[in-house]
Amino acid sequence: MSSGLMLGEVRTGLLQHSVELPRPAALQLLHLRHGERVRSSTRPNHQVHSADLLTGVDCPLPTGSRRAVRGVGTAQARAVLTEGRVLQASVRVRIGERGAGLRLPWGHYLARPGTVEPIGPVGDDDLVAGFLDGASAGQLDLGGIAERLLTDLQVRSQLDRRAPFRSRRTRLLWSAQVGTPAAHFTIEDGTLRTLRLTLERVDPVSVAAFCEDLALHDWLLTTLVQLIDRSGLGSTPGAEPVLRLRPAVNHLLHLWMPGARVDRGLARVWGNLETSPGFTRQWAAAVQRIRDHLALQAVGLSVPSHQGTDH
Repeated sequence: MSSGLMLGEVRTGLLQHSVELPRPAALQLLHLRHGERVRSSTRPNHQVHSADLLTGVDCPLPTGSRRAVRGVGTAQARAVLTEGRVLQASVRVRIGERGAGLRLPWGHYLARPGTVEPIGPVGDDDLVAGFLDGASAGQLDLGGIAERLLTDLQVRSQLDRRAPFRSRRTRLLWSAQVGTPAAHFTIEDGTLRTLRLTLERVDPVSVAAFCEDLALHDWLLTTLVQLIDRSGLGSTPGAEPVLRLRPAVNHLLHLWMPGARVDRGLARVWGNLETSPGFTRQWAAAVQRIRDHLALQAVGLSVPSHQGTDH
């Protein structure tokens, strides 16, 4: 029987372009399939979504038990561009029916887009543990699909490949399955995060959008903190830190809208993540630190210097 289990990965990075990509160019950039419409919206901010791309997979699945289980089907990928500035590649699969040890013709799998069927019995928790721990070489590699999509987009002719500042891509590995509602978000290292969701109902579209939104805001927060660290704020005197932080003010601060595009049924999950680890609290503290420094610099520049006089 189908388990309702989903696995996915989102890779997020700065668009390699000197300015925000205007809407017509963004629509052109994300036009990945002939005859497929690119979707865009302007509220609460400007976001463009490519059509879904399918990639056939026939490979071992990662399992926590290290037991060999083959999976066959298709992975579903799309690109998302927010405010012409932040580019994401999002890939997901739904784990379908457990096979009886027989591989079926490709027509069977193509009729179930975005679904991978294990050949043989395997438990959901075993698959989740293996996937979130990181696939080994030759196993199901959703990150590889995402990386290829990002790389293809970043070298297209619409982009001048002159990003306004240096940044690193982040990776979010996620799973979603039916169970008592809960979310376990972990920062694994400087660029890797994992999210394990259990929900009363797993809707593929809503869950994927939630994970893209989470990955976007995690990247924004991570990048802002890195820019502050590199600026010398608090340790370098003068106006130099202000100049180094200008890209953050110009390109990042207005993008913070966590949960604004999340399905109502998943809003509570965002609320839990705002409690711990507390994304918005950390973001607000970082933004206030930048604004305080800018204000102090403005006051310093506005106070005229006085030369001593003899009486």
